[in-house]
Amino acid sequence: MKILVVAPSWIGDTILAQPLLGLIKLREPGARIEVLAPDWSAPLLARMAEVDAVIGNPFKHGEFGFFARRALGRRLMRADFSAAYVLPNSWKSALLPFFAGIPRRIGYQGESRYLLLNERHQLDVVRLPQLVQRYAALAGPMPEQLPQPRLNSTTEQQLAARHALNLPLEATPIIFCPGAEYGPAKRWPAEHFASLAQLVATPQNPVWLLGSDKDAIVGDEIAIASSGAALNLCGRSSLEQAIDLIASAHCIISNDSGLMHVAAALNKPLVALYGSSSPAYTPPLSPRAKIVTKNLSCSPCFKRECPLGHFDCLNGIAPQNVADAIALQVSG
Repeated sequence: MKILVVAPSWIGDTILAQPLLGLIKLREPGARIEVLAPDWSAPLLARMAEVDAVIGNPFKHGEFGFFARRALGRRLMRADFSAAYVLPNSWKSALLPFFAGIPRRIGYQGESRYLLLNERHQLDVVRLPQLVQRYAALAGPMPEQLPQPRLNSTTEQQLAARHALNLPLEATPIIFCPGAEYGPAKRWPAEHFASLAQLVATPQNPVWLLGSDKDAIVGDEIAIASSGAALNLCGRSSLEQAIDLIASAHCIISNDSGLMHVAAALNKPLVALYGSSSPAYTPPLSPRAKIVTKNLSCSPCFKRECPLGHFDCLNGIAPQNVADAIALQVSG
């Protein structure tokens, strides 16, 4: 059996889809799973034991490209997939499996996908409050315990990442992930990260900042404000290298972001900072994760910018409180 999974576009959501892949493998042990995903996520999917191959999705986020999707779908027809799981809820994301003539096309009903999907699920948000549950439920009845996301990282890969970035091999870093793709309302202030770096950095446990090139500016702000207590690697490391650096870390402190879910999937001690988003919807799936949030009456608002203009949900989390959470996580 060959199964196509149309993956989401975000790092975190891709990791939250892994339990679905695990359930498919559990119920169809001989199944071959191929994932249609953006090229940038191929290194992430390559670290998942359930994924047999990645098919590059050439369409940018929000791009329609009807005729190009039809052409790619017709090429996929030769792959002879027996089923497709469409995880994004958009109409266009269901076009490729339809054009590929895949017999079973599974996903949630929405955006008038009646013709494109022939196994449509009605979403019960009360029964399935978490995104990971919503993905997993597409495979049928859920077990009491879902498979946990797990990414692979070997000692050799971890050493190679450090060699490539000219980082000390013997250090056990505390890694900060100060970015959040969605917007400022999910980002703990740079000055708080800088203060935290000064509280926790030691020669054996230096603070390294990880993120994309979009996070390079805030990384510089943190490094300067910390008086050199933090080393800015934002934009310098690839996603694959970031996985391996996190895998060898002492602890990770992160906003609600894709790298937070990477740390959880690597089963590392993790302190996750939540402001405008909700840990009830997309929590880090790890018993070693500690969620820090103010639980204000105005949050979660799920806004990119604070609608009240104060960002108290994140500004109010003191660096010392996070330092105390780190101490508890690494001692446990």
